[in-house]
Amino acid sequence: MLQIENAQFKISDYQVFIIESLAIKQGGHVAFVGRNGSGKSILVKALAGEQTLLSGNVINQFKSIAHISFEQLQKLIDDEWKRNNTDMLSESENDTGLTTEQIIQENNFNQVLCQQLATQLGIKHLLTKRFKYLSTGETRKALICRVLMQQPDFLILDEPFDGLDVASRANLAQILADLAKQGITIVLVLNRFNEIPDFIENVGILADCQLLKIDTKSTILNDATVKQLADLENIPNMPLPEADESPTRLADQLDRVTLNNGYVYYDDKAIINGLTWQVKAKQNWHIVGPNGAGKSTLLSLITGDHPQGYSNDLTLFGRKRGSGETIWDIKRHIGYVSSSLHLDYRVSSSVKTVLLSGYFDSIGIYQTTSDRQAKLADEWLKLLGLQAQAGKPFQSLSWGQQRLVLIARALVKHPTLLILDEPLQGLDHLNRELVKRWIDRLISEGHTQLLFVSHHAEDAPKCITHRLTFVRDFDDSYQYQFEQLNK
Repeated sequence: MLQIENAQFKISDYQVFIIESLAIKQGGHVAFVGRNGSGKSILVKALAGEQTLLSGNVINQFKSIAHISFEQLQKLIDDEWKRNNTDMLSESENDTGLTTEQIIQENNFNQVLCQQLATQLGIKHLLTKRFKYLSTGETRKALICRVLMQQPDFLILDEPFDGLDVASRANLAQILADLAKQGITIVLVLNRFNEIPDFIENVGILADCQLLKIDTKSTILNDATVKQLADLENIPNMPLPEADESPTRLADQLDRVTLNNGYVYYDDKAIINGLTWQVKAKQNWHIVGPNGAGKSTLLSLITGDHPQGYSNDLTLFGRKRGSGETIWDIKRHIGYVSSSLHLDYRVSSSVKTVLLSGYFDSIGIYQTTSDRQAKLADEWLKLLGLQAQAGKPFQSLSWGQQRLVLIARALVKHPTLLILDEPLQGLDHLNRELVKRWIDRLISEGHTQLLFVSHHAEDAPKCITHRLTFVRDFDDSYQYQFEQLNK
């Protein structure tokens, strides 16, 4: 059904993506795996017929091709926020954002199928909620519903499991297995070898913007090239660049975060419901729970990005919220990465400028940077292996490379509190291990503490000392469990 021979697809004026030979049969199922920057997202567009073919032959006889990617999700959310000029509407203003149901059915209206898919993916209760207010995992599920509304015969999913909790990943894998049994041809593009579902028959390996090889799953997983990709012994153990200036060191007796009986409401529903929590000095917390439980909302209270933070009894770094501090007083102690920050970073900036903005806690740079800051940014780019991309547009990087730059942006000032909300989304195996090593080194050698959200237990750095778990109650509210880990 799909045959590609000796093909070169345009990436830029100076770079191409190469597929020497690829054949996908009707009802066949393939997973493609590769490192960040290997060309995975370009492959998705090439298979979907959206990438410019410079030479070679492509024969595609599939009738209905559907695909999803991080970039699509970014555009959808961006479009939704553009419907209003502000995300803090007054009572007299109408929120013109589309509901989840409208997003799912925007291109294919079928009320019965929409309800069925939403039920399967566990988001039926979110259909009437504004799409732009969904959590990261919930938006991914809505996007999957949206693409399945097309009832395609060729389904291409770019990192479909990223951002989903453990139960949701298992549920999606079963949904995809059922679709495979129905004869739908499925292609998955993944960063994690352990996320390749059982029904996948063949696996392809990408590197340096080229399809290196494709073979049966068992053959590929035992191949020397794959083992080399996953070889952690080759990860360089380089020291982290210094801070620009000596980071502010807070007294050990000063609690970093104190939230008393915290509440956050959306549409009269409590998202955070009576949470009392303290983060003391030298504590590093792993925050876990299902999609939509309120984990990101909790972090946004701390970073000062949530308006309801000022209606809560919240003390940060010994200073009560609303006592006259500015947002910059809060952010100067914090380094932050999240999916929402990644989606927000749409300004036209170079890769180096994005890194430098970490010194000023801003999206873009609006003041003069020092020579030392520029030198340190170059050191971070060397650590990332992105020296050659320093002056290129941030948006020209692959999604995974963008996430690496944003992680470095959060680390540059060696902050008192490092807040990482699903930071490893979109990263390949080696880069996930690299980032975990950076985090552990920063915390062991300095005075930084960590708040870390992840749905993957194996993603947690070694430095974690405590765990906060959001536990769903019988009435769909959440209880909170606190645990001190043995170290």
